Amino acid sequence: MFKNIEKSWHSRLLNEFNNKYFKNINAFLSNEKKQNKIIYPKEEDIFNFLKFTPINKIKVVIVGQDPYCLDKQANGLAFSVPKGIKIPSSLRNIYLELYTDLGIKISKNGCLEGWSKQGVILLNTILTVEKEKPGSHTGIGWEILTDNIIRAISNLKKNTIFVLWGQHALSKKNILNIKNDIIIHSSHPSVFSANKGFFGSRPFSKINMHLKLIGKEEINWQIN
Repeated sequence: MFKNIEKSWHSRLLNEFNNKYFKNINAFLSNEKKQNKIIYPKEEDIFNFLKFTPINKIKVVIVGQDPYCLDKQANGLAFSVPKGIKIPSSLRNIYLELYTDLGIKISKNGCLEGWSKQGVILLNTILTVEKEKPGSHTGIGWEILTDNIIRAISNLKKNTIFVLWGQHALSKKNILNIKNDIIIHSSHPSVFSANKGFFGSRPFSKINMHLKLIGKEEINWQIN
């Protein structure tokens, strides 16, 4: 489970992994597998959101909720799917807004690793899900871990840009260091709420504007 965690995160998270709540998560997942339940993403992909982005390279944190629950979709990065997989509706809406915002051509590739490699943490607050049961792993303990990760980033990295799409993500504002952080918020890009404020919110140009103002390299949002 831990092999994809970038090395700068290991010491930061060691206490979390030794904590009782995390052992309870492992016990829960083991029990689910014993019952032949299918869990997404694959165990080796659960921490992919920490694979490509060292702590000192973080620029942006985009907060999602839980992984896609259909076959072959979840890859450990919020909103992302592996190459060759049909683009889910939320990601399609993200791409539509990206085109409206920056004129970037809509990609047929849904893998967002390229964003992660530039300092964008794509963090689901819940890291696993049972097949075809969205939200099924709510409350098993992942929220404790991901809240602690959000707090750590907020306190360690001044001027980190937190992108909070939807009310679930916005609830994480309460654990941010408001004096340190830059917050961009709108409705969620899902089919149920994209027309309620996500479309037209121009998050990508806002992120790059803030990065430019603080003297950091802008994100190349193009997905090839």
